[in-house]
Amino acid sequence: MPDLWLPGAERHPLTDTAPTETQYAPRVIWHITWDRNATATKPADLVPFDNLVRYFTSAGRSAAPHLLWDPFTGRTAQFYPANSRSKSVVDVAGGTRTNRTGRVCLQVETLFFPNCRVNGRTYATVRDTPAKGLDKILAWTRSWKVPDTWPMGAPTWSAKRNEHTWRTEGGHYGHSQVPENTHTDPGPMPKWPTSTTAPKPGPPPFPGRDAFGPGRTNASILLLGQQLVRRGYSKHYVVGPSRTWGEADRRNTADFQRAQGWSGSDADGYPGPQTWSRLFNN
Repeated sequence: MPDLWLPGAERHPLTDTAPTETQYAPRVIWHITWDRNATATKPADLVPFDNLVRYFTSAGRSAAPHLLWDPFTGRTAQFYPANSRSKSVVDVAGGTRTNRTGRVCLQVETLFFPNCRVNGRTYATVRDTPAKGLDKILAWTRSWKVPDTWPMGAPTWSAKRNEHTWRTEGGHYGHSQVPENTHTDPGPMPKWPTSTTAPKPGPPPFPGRDAFGPGRTNASILLLGQQLVRRGYSKHYVVGPSRTWGEADRRNTADFQRAQGWSGSDADGYPGPQTWSRLFNN
């Protein structure tokens, strides 16, 4: 399993964790803290990093992200583990679960506002910053299988929202692209550093419950058995997995399901979409 905490980040764990909706693809939401309003003719000094740490662990904890990132120094602080939702976008009751959509829904608050001043220089967008530490953040998001794509296009200062895209495509989103929200940040972002390793292929699609059970013979049963072996759930196989469903497939699948903490009908040995997702995504 990938690291729940970004390696090297300062940890300030908040205790009100909550699960995400893991049936959706993994994603990242990018923000800027926008602490001050400045202009090109009247720039303002960047707010100290520690001020934001104190804010997100006290008065601003109801809007805390996963990460606070300083693109000028590379310093990062983390408030929630990757498998919890965080709270930096509006999430309307009864609507799209904007803070929860995805196997992970990682949110990054970039310490930045337009025309901030750092060491005497003014920066109009995050794209203009040194973006120190971005490579480490992206290596972490890639470990959670977030693709290096912007499904709604790279952010600008304009809002662009499409709920269907949000629900069906993993990748990186700006706050300006999240349903139910009205913000226009983060504005133009840096180009992603190239990954040093080829991205891992995504999990095979779930073939449906009817693919499994007595009398069934197909490639999905063999694929299931091979993955059970890879994950260490193979003690009931005498020879090994095959294309034909057998009691050993059911018993090995049940062992895996029980290892997830499931019981009763949730651990009956017949794979559903949640079993399939857990088996191939972890």
